[in-house]
Amino acid sequence: MFKRRNWKKTICMLLSVVCFLSLFPIEVKATEYWPEAPEVESPSVILMEMTTGTVLYEKNSTEKNYPASITKILTTLIALENSDLNEVVTFSDEAIDNTIGSGIARDYGEQMKMEQCLYAIMLASANECAYAVAEHVGGTMENFVAMMNTKAAELGCTNTHFSNPHGLYEDDHYTCARDMALIAQAAYENETFRIITGTARYTIPPTNKHEEETPLQNHNEMLYPWQHMQYRYEYCTGGKTGYTDIARSTLVTFAEKDGMKLVCVVMRTESPSQWTDSINLFNFGFDNFQIFNVADNETSYDTSEAIEVGALNHNKTFVEIDENANIVLPKTTEFTGAASQITYDEASENVVGTITYTYAGKEVGRADIVRTGVEVQGFVFDNQEDITEEKVSTVRINPLMVLLIILIVALLVLFIYFIKQFADNYYIIRHNMEVKKYRREQFRHVKSRKRRRRKRRR
Repeated sequence: MFKRRNWKKTICMLLSVVCFLSLFPIEVKATEYWPEAPEVESPSVILMEMTTGTVLYEKNSTEKNYPASITKILTTLIALENSDLNEVVTFSDEAIDNTIGSGIARDYGEQMKMEQCLYAIMLASANECAYAVAEHVGGTMENFVAMMNTKAAELGCTNTHFSNPHGLYEDDHYTCARDMALIAQAAYENETFRIITGTARYTIPPTNKHEEETPLQNHNEMLYPWQHMQYRYEYCTGGKTGYTDIARSTLVTFAEKDGMKLVCVVMRTESPSQWTDSINLFNFGFDNFQIFNVADNETSYDTSEAIEVGALNHNKTFVEIDENANIVLPKTTEFTGAASQITYDEASENVVGTITYTYAGKEVGRADIVRTGVEVQGFVFDNQEDITEEKVSTVRINPLMVLLIILIVALLVLFIYFIKQFADNYYIIRHNMEVKKYRREQFRHVKSRKRRRRKRRR
């Protein structure tokens, strides 16, 4: 048996361990969990949140494919940026003779307003209208195609080359799901484009070649079903369909919910996978991710004080985080779970620097630090010394977990202590046990002799 003072030593040791551990804050690396997307049948797809550019899911997204009529998204965007909706477009012989497939049966020399042509392009996928618009905006077809490729490069497309404005097959007319998502993202920022792509029906009035009106119906089954009601998606806000024998079914679709704006691109698939895969991926995005406004949540960078910052100290202005900047994260993650890194831009007049946020190895958004125009002595962030280092994503353990860890450590120490005490006193304990055994045997022997004596007396 242990002596009383051994118990006192044990208690003192446990208290010492508790006090020692309580001196240090316990932090652990946050588990960076990225939700698993559902299986998709389409061979090349991407799902992207447009306000941040965050890719939520992708499958062979950089694989080269023929786009078919989703080409017309870029055609419409370039036309909107380089013409007026009231301009009159005249259909040349080439526009009529060099296009086959989907159209609205325009005639040689027919005239329509640019607005009417763009609705025909996006709703009815009219190839002759795309050709006529390209000639009108670019002067020639070749010039317009050059404008398309220049715009694609500006948007960051790296596996794209366009040869026409409508998407009919040409060997060197190709793109990939990722590049189409970038093009769609840029187009969706244009308000007129959003109105056009989200319109169910449109009527072209009589023209110089057609006495009757021309009704148009949006071909996007997810937006306004006209054949298959089961593919309607309540959060869909627009998109563009495409199909050729070589390209197979292609689809670009936009959807909005809970502040998130998603675009899904599906390429080289077989119907109805373009609808079902898009719906499943949209549900995956909205169910598993959330949007955070950076200005409302960022606390690591203090922009409230003005102090000199190196080469920028001659610009005497307050700065603030862009109020429209967002990041997107899994719903299981708080804003602080994202790591951030800041880079400065001394060449820009309005943007001081950019905060880039990452999570689970993915870039999940950026926020520009912009000047407000208020004159001060300078500016700095309160943690400028550490801004070049990546912020470690950590979480603090709650008090119950801290106590649990302390208890486990204490029990381990106690167990080791008892083992040591047992080892140190093994022979004493063994001797005591043998003495007790001998005494029990002697006691039984004495009792036995007494019983024998009593029997003899009887």
